[in-house]
Amino acid sequence: MKKVSIQELKKNLSSLVDEAAAGRSILITRHRRPVAFLSSADLQHLHIGKRFGKAKLEPLLSRATRERYLVVLAEDRRGGGAR
Repeated sequence: MKKVSIQELKKNLSSLVDEAAAGRSILITRHRRPVAFLSSADLQHLHIGKRFGKAKLEPLLSRATRERYLVVLAEDRRGGGAR
């Protein structure tokens, strides 16, 4: 496992990402203390849906709120309300 400081990470980000993508694990440190870990993505657990890359945004609500937006926001925060 390779250890790099945040300053070194900033200078060499592209090459360190290439190393991680190739399978090497990289421990990122701040003041010699570990703060993060960089490794390759486990693609078998990465879900890419059928709409990946379509760049199409859909409205959150299917109809106008008629100035009830605070009620709609409160319902959304509680996890309730059908749209």
